[in-house]
Formats: sequence, C-alpha cells, structure tokens
Amino acid sequence: MTTSEASSREARTPRVLYRQAQARDGADQAEVFHHAVMQGAATHYSVPEREAWAGSMPREASAWAARQAFYTTLVATCDGRCVGFLEVDLPRAHVETLYVWPSLARRGIGSTLLVHAERMLIEHGTDKVTVDASLMLAESLLRRGWHDLGVEWVTREGVRLERRRLERRLSAVET
Repeated sequence: MTTSEASSREARTPRVLYRQAQARDGADQAEVFHHAVMQGAATHYSVPEREAWAGSMPREASAWAARQAFYTTLVATCDGRCVGFLEVDLPRAHVETLYVWPSLARRGIGSTLLVHAERMLIEHGTDKVTVDASLMLAESLLRRGWHDLGVEWVTREGVRLERRRLERRLSAVET
C-alpha cells in the first residue's frame, strides 16, 4: 500500500477514541441506546418488545448523565460524539449496559469497550465479570468465550424480554 493509499484510507475510516464518560455525553448516550434497541435489536426482538425496552429509559441527557454517578461509564467517540458506551458496576463486577450505534455495529467498538472494562476490573482485583445480555449481545459474547449461566426474563413497560446471564473469567496478561 502506498502512502497516498494509506492516507486516503485513513481519511475514509472514522477514528474511534475511548475514554471515561462525561456529563456532556448524556444526550449522545440516550440516542445510542434508543437506536441500538430500536434498529440494532430488530432481528432478535419484536417491535412491541423493542418499544418497551427503549421506553424503559428516558431519552434525555440528564437521565444518562445521572447514571454516570452510579456506574463507571466508558464511551467510544467519533468526531467528538459518543457512538457507543458501556456501564460497569465495579464493586459487583457486572456490566450493566453495552450499546453501539447500529451503523457502527460489528466493527469492534463494543469489544474494545469490553477490553477496557475488563482491564479496569482486573485492576480492582476481580477475577470474573457478569452481564445480563440481550439475545443479540449474548450471541457475540458466547463466540468470544463467555459462559452461559442461563436464561433470564426481565419486564420492561409490562412486556417480558428474554436475556442471557453470562460470565467470563478474567486473567491479567503481561505485556
């Protein structure tokens, strides 16, 4: 690949950066959540299920910014905007949420957010992590070595949604 081909490719490929969430990310988090549920989960959940799921959280920046006080929140940004995020409860070693903008799904953003969260958990002395994963996320995590602990049902806005309880052992890797 020539230098001009490489720079042309870099110009077309959006650069994704990862960092701790800030209150100003709340509005983007609300939109990522809404669109990830309504569009991204379309092959795994019915319209009424997705509407109930999406309706379980306000589509307001303040609600998502407030959650940052309860969970360690990591964001993936592109051109300064949040395009994916993960919330982890460090004391419980539990991933609360993981959402990526649908058009950017399957590009490693969610996996990279998980790698960062796992590193944080290891630094906190944790040797395993759990997640209550949507059917869509569960498929991906099971392929990556997570272990299935069984089906769970959660009710959102009066609608029952199926999800999977997953677990992964963590181990530090020397670099």
